[in-house]
Amino acid sequence: MEDIKTYTQSERDWAMFCHLSAFASYVFPLGGGIIGPLICWISRKDESEWVNINGRSSLNFQLSMALYTVLLIPLCFIIVGIPLLIGLAILELVCIIVASIRAAKGELFKYPLSIPFLQ
Repeated sequence: MEDIKTYTQSERDWAMFCHLSAFASYVFPLGGGIIGPLICWISRKDESEWVNINGRSSLNFQLSMALYTVLLIPLCFIIVGIPLLIGLAILELVCIIVASIRAAKGELFKYPLSIPFLQ
């Protein structure tokens, strides 16, 4: 677990914004959940290792969720995909909130089911 005192308030705030910006998907459904974390991460990744870690983590999770959603859509035609999509949406919502809170405290959160696209 990371030590809170090693990161400035600004670093912790930006790390939190990297996670919270994924909620842009509710405003811009096609790619908003990826664009938000991408903008936060790119704008501050060179200034802070903490923001770089959290931004990359958030972006990997959002890319993974987008991939899982695309893969589950065909299953909706045989009804199986509907509860899976609902479960995926709930998982995403809970994980974003928990990751945001942990980043603001200076703690690292490892997203479940996240594929490490960016390393």
